[in-house]
Amino acid sequence: MTTRLVSRARIGAVSVLALLLAGCGIRATEVPTNFGPAPSRVRCSLAEPDVSTQAARGLPVQVFLLCGSSLVTVDRTVRVPDGAADSERRMLVAQGLLDQLAAPPSPAEKEAGYSTDVRGGIKVSGPRPGDPEDTLRLNTTPDSLTSYALAQIVCTFSDSAAAEGDGSVVLGGPGAEPPRRWECTDEVRARPGSKEPPSKDVPRE
Repeated sequence: MTTRLVSRARIGAVSVLALLLAGCGIRATEVPTNFGPAPSRVRCSLAEPDVSTQAARGLPVQVFLLCGSSLVTVDRTVRVPDGAADSERRMLVAQGLLDQLAAPPSPAEKEAGYSTDVRGGIKVSGPRPGDPEDTLRLNTTPDSLTSYALAQIVCTFSDSAAAEGDGSVVLGGPGAEPPRRWECTDEVRARPGSKEPPSKDVPRE
């Protein structure tokens, strides 16, 4: 009799917990649990074009935001003055992309489940003597970023006019450490929280 009562109590507790989680819209977790991933209402797609993000005129770009446990692209624009030299244009695009990544998602994007792990205040500059000419140096070391933020930045840069368009980007920090080439892979886009962008040394010039 006692064993049956304990079993029923456990089943009841599990049912109540499941109902509470179902009403919270909790993001699914990558960590295995006894009851499977937490339920989620995240759609990861906008029901209609987000007019608020299209109002500003400028160069059309895409940035990678977080949704659920993966990266997704959203449309943005960055301001680039007409007649800017190629090197200046590249820096303006890179900084504009960082600013867009750090900006809070629009109400429509929040409703769809989008978020960002990139914090404001990150600045970008060009290569130093000895760096490859396509190097982008941040005012913070790439290794100091969260895995989510690093994945967002690497994938956004590597898919833009700020890089060479080969799915990778050469990033460095403010110190004397040499830059490295970081790659945006399918695994990184699918699991940015547990799969850091792979990187490798680049030849010094």
